[in-house]
Amino acid sequence: MIRQRSRTVAVFIAALLSLPVAPGCAPAARPETAPATAAVDGGRPAHVERLYFGRNMADTAMVSDSAWGAFVREVLTVRFPDGLTVWDAAGQWRAPDGTIVRERTFVVELVHLVGPEAEDRVQAVIDEYKRRFAQQAVMRVVTEARASF
Repeated sequence: MIRQRSRTVAVFIAALLSLPVAPGCAPAARPETAPATAAVDGGRPAHVERLYFGRNMADTAMVSDSAWGAFVREVLTVRFPDGLTVWDAAGQWRAPDGTIVRERTFVVELVHLVGPEAEDRVQAVIDEYKRRFAQQAVMRVVTEARASF
C-alpha cells in the first residue's frame, strides 16, 4: 500500500511539473514553425535600400540643395513617410564613354518590409529623380534583412 501511494504521488508530482507555471500559458512557437511574415525575435522580412543620387546635370549644372530639399519633401517623404536617412557623399563612376566622373552625391537609406507595393514606391522615386534632374541612372543596392518597427 505504501509503495502504491508513493508511486501515485510521484506520478502526480511529475504531472504537476509538466504544467505551465501560470494558467493560460503555452509554450512559445519555435521560429521555424512560425509563419514567414510573423514577427519573430529578429523581426519580419525587410529590405534595406541604399539609393545613390548623383548631383551633376549635364556638363555644368548641379542639383542644388533647395531642389534636393523639394525632391525630399515632394517625392521621398510622400512615398516613405515612416522615415528615411539621407547623407551627402562624394562619389565617382565610369561614364559610358569610359571616363571617370566624380560628383557630389546624396545617399538615401530606406528600410521597409518586403512587398510589391514597396518595390513600386522605390521605383517611382528613382524614375522621378531621373526625370526631374535629367539623370542617366540612380544606383540602387538592396540588402535582405529582418526588421521590427
